[in-house]
Amino acid sequence: MTVTVPPESRFYAHKILDHGVAVGAEVRPTVHRRYERAAGSDRILGVAVDIGTTTVVAKLLDMKDGRCLATQAVLNPQTRFGDDVISRINFAQSDERLAEIHRVIIDCINELIGGLCRLAKVAASRIFETCIVGNTTMNHIFLGYPVEQLGRAPYLAHSVEARDVSPGELGLDMNAAGNVHCVANIAGFVGADTTAVALAVDMDAIQDRTLVVDIGTNGEIVLGTRDALYAASCAAGPALEGARIQYGSRAADGAIEAVLVDGDVDLDVIGDAPPRSICGSGLIDAVAVLLDLGVVDATGRFADAQGLRRTLPAPIASRLCESEGQPAFCLSWNGQVGRPGVILTQRDIREVQLAKAAILAGIRILMGKLGLADSDIDRVLLAGAFGNYIRPASAVRIGLLPNVPLDRIQSVGNAAATGAQMSLISDECRERAVRLARKIQYVEIAHERGFSDFFAEAMLLSP
Repeated sequence: MTVTVPPESRFYAHKILDHGVAVGAEVRPTVHRRYERAAGSDRILGVAVDIGTTTVVAKLLDMKDGRCLATQAVLNPQTRFGDDVISRINFAQSDERLAEIHRVIIDCINELIGGLCRLAKVAASRIFETCIVGNTTMNHIFLGYPVEQLGRAPYLAHSVEARDVSPGELGLDMNAAGNVHCVANIAGFVGADTTAVALAVDMDAIQDRTLVVDIGTNGEIVLGTRDALYAASCAAGPALEGARIQYGSRAADGAIEAVLVDGDVDLDVIGDAPPRSICGSGLIDAVAVLLDLGVVDATGRFADAQGLRRTLPAPIASRLCESEGQPAFCLSWNGQVGRPGVILTQRDIREVQLAKAAILAGIRILMGKLGLADSDIDRVLLAGAFGNYIRPASAVRIGLLPNVPLDRIQSVGNAAATGAQMSLISDECRERAVRLARKIQYVEIAHERGFSDFFAEAMLLSP
């Protein structure tokens, strides 16, 4: 999306957050100045890249005013080596395999750059600066750093420092005289993407007690104020991104993205296509609906179908079914009366419970560090593309988030990409990112006393 640029060639970070939420700071572009002599009268462009475990997002910017000229996103091709970072760490144990998985992400980014240039009708030689964010594993693989140590206690990063590299060293398709800037990591399992999120939402200046949750295969959370900030990574797994769910998928045409009940089940489907699958936001809605209907209880167990058929309205009772011997619930019919299409099974519910329990347990541990109760949290900011579409009421209903008033919960879109854009164009933002990365205190939640108890309690589907 294009930013309206105020005078003096500056913009405000919150204007490029997907939902226009008024968080973030004024950003003055400065990085372009180092290329003015080489570029002459031609445009100076840059690319901000968010290397997610599942999705890679790239944005082409005008370095002088911060305008976003084009956006591209693709499935991270590293998924062929595993859905999560642990799988990829296990793959990249040798120099040869590390080089292979490194080349895969470089090729991916080059393809994205090519797509951006075609969309904006510009040459790659006009790209003088690229800024990279991602979790620590993605950062290390991109830079070719060893990752073996990230897979074993104490999970130490090879380096958490910000890094500047020449394009030729990495093989990126851009101006050879340019630079690739990698934002600072925080710790072994909280990386530059979390630093970028904290930068985008102004965590170094915020006075409200704020919880930021970036829900993905690796759920990252930051909690605190400008005086004290804690962060943790939660191994949520890929269930909330559609993996390990029988009819799960990423957000694509035909995916159920919202589920409501009004006499019968009502669905919102991406692309106005016939429902073929269910993505994360629809999954959270569906579990909340099943709880409200009494189809599943707080333990996640399906209630007795025979009893439910006597109490539920007939259209909803007809949706009770089985799949491979498991109780299940039919969300959509397969074009024929009585033939289930997209269903949600007992096993699917358990996968959702495991994912949401990992996130909530991490939140509870960080709350304990600051002595906070649910009512003490002033704001909950949902980051990431997934966070755009979650209905706060459903997230609170199933216990994915603390039980706070719904008006305190806001989506801030892909804040990691926003932080990458800010760092791409501004030297001041790069310095702030370094300070934030050092200020945020990392908590290894799995090693915290009481984690097992927090996790067990968080498995319950209740606020």
